[in-house]
Amino acid sequence: MYQIKSPPHSADRITLIGAGLAGCVLAIYLARRGFVVDIYERRYDMRKVPFSGGRSINLTLSARGIYVLKQIGLYEEVMKAAIPLKGRMMHSLSGELAFQPYGRKNSEVLYSIARNQFNIALMNEAEKYANVRIHFNQQCAGMNFDTGELKLRDETNGQQTALKASPVIGTDGSASALRMSMLKERGFNFSQSYLNHGYKELTIAAGPNGEFLLEKNALHIWPRGQYMLCGFPNLDGSFTALLFAPFYGEESWETWNSKIKVTEFFKRQFPDTLPLMPALVEKYFAKTAGSLLTIKCDPWHVRDKALLLGDAAHAIVPFHGQGMNCALEDCAYLDECVEKYGTNWKKVFPEFQKQRKVNTDAIADLSLENYIELRDRVANPKFLLKKKVELALSERYPNDFIPNYSMLAFHRIPYSEARDRGIIQTRIVDELCEEIEALEEVSWEKADFLVSRKLLKTADFTEPYSLPAVLRSPAAAVPFPAGV
Repeated sequence: MYQIKSPPHSADRITLIGAGLAGCVLAIYLARRGFVVDIYERRYDMRKVPFSGGRSINLTLSARGIYVLKQIGLYEEVMKAAIPLKGRMMHSLSGELAFQPYGRKNSEVLYSIARNQFNIALMNEAEKYANVRIHFNQQCAGMNFDTGELKLRDETNGQQTALKASPVIGTDGSASALRMSMLKERGFNFSQSYLNHGYKELTIAAGPNGEFLLEKNALHIWPRGQYMLCGFPNLDGSFTALLFAPFYGEESWETWNSKIKVTEFFKRQFPDTLPLMPALVEKYFAKTAGSLLTIKCDPWHVRDKALLLGDAAHAIVPFHGQGMNCALEDCAYLDECVEKYGTNWKKVFPEFQKQRKVNTDAIADLSLENYIELRDRVANPKFLLKKKVELALSERYPNDFIPNYSMLAFHRIPYSEARDRGIIQTRIVDELCEEIEALEEVSWEKADFLVSRKLLKTADFTEPYSLPAVLRSPAAAVPFPAGV
């Protein structure tokens, strides 16, 4: 039986499921508007118990996430724990290095940050508000949308309770318990698609004095067709290394089942990393390979009772580094909908989905495409030539041609707009590169013609495609409620 709790009724009380990145950021936005926010988190308080499992993959913070951090006043603190990444450092099989900058401006960089460290900073910031409370070790066991009862299970003693909680917003990730309850609703559509590749987290050690043994300000990539190794820098001089590989096949997680086989595989495919990974075998066998999946669903809400946000609504694979940035951007858009409609959730929830779903579907598809690019194409001479031409076009037509990657990472252009414009730009680059072998051979007369005919003029491209006006400036942030 569920014990019924009746918290003080308040039209301005909101319940969140999950105190991850999106949950904490959304709590801050809502608290600033005066809402009383209760967050129920399945895990223990990571600030009090040493990390012992789960995901600790490094995140890449880009323009969308940075914008949100500035909105909630946490930008400067987070940047102290972030390492700027100026581009990709490609490692060939023979050990040769090739650097590929992310953008054409010095300011166009990504930032590497540890997930847990970031989450802790957000929890601390959320709890600075008197109207935010995080309840740990509380697992969501489902919701009755007719009665508004939220079922919870205490992970420490097994006690089950039910809360009268409406509205409820699920920020509980790709395995969302709230979404599981929505599956029972008539008309709820859901799909999940797994890659046949998975990942394992390894470690590239720091030097004897804590120094970086690889270039610090770069994302390191060892592309090998069916396999790929990536390295993200950490503040202690180490790198978090992620190995992506197939689950099944002649060379796969299935066949690398002994210390000898793992070592021999790295000798063949990543020989330059072996001296840098003294704990390779131990790390490899410490955990099973993680899965990579895309989740889409519709609708994201059940009437005015509940809403999904972030990975709970639209989990994506990590190959554009936009999963976390996309989820944080969700919070900003939902805040703008609240600005417009107040507590009329029957209008807020559908409007939020209308603005976001077309864009989250777009970045999901783009992320899948980028995995193929990173794994198979980045070492191809023709691909590298096209990247040089793309960069040259962006320098020649700065207001009209923005590289595909830059539109996603360094601008707040809606993902669907970036995807559609990116298709046109890719066709222009392909046409210019059809019969050439070097950048010097590009016909700029032809380029002028193609850009003028195929691309819309955008004298100020970022502003028309940015977030709604209420969110365009930090000065537009809503004031802190009195007494908070």
